[in-house]
Amino acid sequence: MTTLAKGANVPLPATRVTAVLGWQAGPGVPDVDASALLLTADGRVRSDTDFVFYNQPQHPSGAVRHTGKQAGSGPASDGISVDTGVVEPVIERVVIGASSDGGPFGSVPGLHLRVLDADSGAELVRFDIGDASTETAFVFGELYRRGGQWKFRAVGQGYASGLAGLATDFGISVDDEPAAAAPAPAPAAAAAPAISLKKQQLVNLEKKLEQRGDRKLLDLTKRAAVSLEKKGLGEHTARVAICLDISGSMHRLYSSGKIQALAERVLALGMRFDDDASIDCFVFGEKAYTAGSMSPDNYSAYVREILSSHKLEAGTYYGKAMGIVRKHYFGSDAPRSSPLSDVPVYVMFITDGATFDEDVTRGHVMSSSYEPLFWQFMAIGRSSKSVDARPSRFSLGGGRSEFAFLEGLDDMSGRYLDNADFFAVEDPANISDDALFDLLMTEYPEWLKQARQRGLVR
Repeated sequence: MTTLAKGANVPLPATRVTAVLGWQAGPGVPDVDASALLLTADGRVRSDTDFVFYNQPQHPSGAVRHTGKQAGSGPASDGISVDTGVVEPVIERVVIGASSDGGPFGSVPGLHLRVLDADSGAELVRFDIGDASTETAFVFGELYRRGGQWKFRAVGQGYASGLAGLATDFGISVDDEPAAAAPAPAPAAAAAPAISLKKQQLVNLEKKLEQRGDRKLLDLTKRAAVSLEKKGLGEHTARVAICLDISGSMHRLYSSGKIQALAERVLALGMRFDDDASIDCFVFGEKAYTAGSMSPDNYSAYVREILSSHKLEAGTYYGKAMGIVRKHYFGSDAPRSSPLSDVPVYVMFITDGATFDEDVTRGHVMSSSYEPLFWQFMAIGRSSKSVDARPSRFSLGGGRSEFAFLEGLDDMSGRYLDNADFFAVEDPANISDDALFDLLMTEYPEWLKQARQRGLVR
C-alpha cells in the first residue's frame, strides 16, 4: 500500500479498481456523495453522460459505476469502481470527486480516499485530506493514462461553489434551481472563485518543490512559466520528450555536465506542460533507444544513468530516433498521409552533427506532419541560424553550415503542417534560461493553433 501526498502519482498494478472515499459520520457531520467524471484529452466531458453519481450510477460503457454508500454513525464510505480495461480509448482521465450536503468539507472528520484492487480487496493507494475548509465539492484524485499504463494522482482541489462549480469546470451543463433567500455573507467570508484543475496541479507542483528545498528546479519551472504565459500557454497540456544524440563527438558535452544542465531545462518546460510532471527520454546514435522518463525525483543523475546503460556510438541517425518517437506515441512509425487526432507531443531534439539517413528523416518529418507532433531541433555547433550568446561568434553564413540539412527541414515544403523549428548554439552554457525558454516557444504556439484548426489536436 502506498500513501500519497497531494500532487504525487503512482502506477496502478490492477486493471479493476474501486476508489473509496471514507470519513467519520456522526451528528452534525455533513453527508458526502462520491462522483466521477470521464474526461477526454481536452480535460472535458463529451456530454452529461460522462458524469457518474448517485442519480446516474453507471456510465454507458460500463467502465465506471457508483458502488453505493455505507453510512451511519461512525466510519462511512462512498465509492466509484473503474475498470480501466473497458474505458473507451478517447477517455484520458477519470476524475474522482465528491460533494457535501449540510456543511463544508472542513466539517467532515477523517476524510480520505483509498484505491482498492476490486478483485482482491487489497488497498493499493491511500490519500488523506487534511486541508479542507469551506469547500462543498472536491476533486480527490484521478486515474489517467500514461504511455499505455494507468496511474493514479492525488489531487485534493476544493470548490467553494459546490457540485455545480465542479461539474461546470469539466463541461457538465448544470440547471440552476431557485434557492431560498438568505442573508448575504460578510465580505470577509466571501468564497474565492474556483480555479482550474490544471492550475491547481501547477500550484501543487511548486509547493512540492519548495517543500523539498529544490530551489534549482523550482526556479527553472518559474522561468519556464514566464515564457509560456507570454505565449498564452500558461495552462497548456502536452506530452514532452527529449531526444539526445549519443554519438562519440558528444563526449565532451556529456562529461562537462552541459547536456545534464540542458536536459534539466527541458524538464522544467515539461513539468509545466505534462500532467505527469516528467519528460520521456530517447537516445540515438547508430541505433535508437527509449530511455525511460526524467522527473523531479530522478533528474539529478539521469543523464549519467543514461550513459551507464548506453555507450556512445560511432554514427548519427536522426531517422531511427524519430521512428521510435512516433511509434511510442502513436503506435506506428509507418508513412502517413491522413490526419491523426491525439494529445499534442513536443519533442526537443538535440544533436551536434549531421545524420547518415537524410531520406528516412525527411520521410518521418513528412509523415509526422499529419500527427500532433512538433519537432524542436537544437544543434550544438556552427550554423547560419546560430543564437549563441556571444555576438562575435555568430555564424553569419561564411562557409557551409554544419547543419544545412536541419536548416532545410525547418523550411521543408509539402507538409500537412509546418511541424518543425530549428536553432543552433555553439555552446549551450552560453544561453540564458530565459532566452532558451523563449526559443523553445518560437514556432510551437502557431503550430498548435493550426493543429487545432485542422483537427490534429483533440
